[in-house]
Amino acid sequence: MSQYMLLIYLPADGGLSPEEQAAESPRWYEYTEGLRSAGVHVAGDALHGIETATTVRVRDGETQITDGPFAETKELLGGYYVIDVPDLDTALEYAAGIPSVGRGSIEVRPVVDMTQVPGYADQAAAQAAG
Repeated sequence: MSQYMLLIYLPADGGLSPEEQAAESPRWYEYTEGLRSAGVHVAGDALHGIETATTVRVRDGETQITDGPFAETKELLGGYYVIDVPDLDTALEYAAGIPSVGRGSIEVRPVVDMTQVPGYADQAAAQAAG
């Protein structure tokens, strides 16, 4: 099995009204429960709005902190799921079922299995040993 992150992007302008959000909420619950029932759910959460974001950069040794996201975009990252499925095709099938896919987009990216990165497992074991 491989892990994939499903990054949920939504339009930056004109979000759902509170009534529309309430009407869509059961679809999100059903979708998440479907992932759990299928045994593929690893993690997932919605994110607060971009007005709560802070971006950190280090340039020439100096830390720069700015309010908001890194770039102006037409779509904003609204949340994510991490799923554990056999392959990309299966991940894409799950991505197509996300309730907001009709008004936004879903970016599907494989998660790196750090235990397969040369030297990483040795470093992690050395740190755990103390």
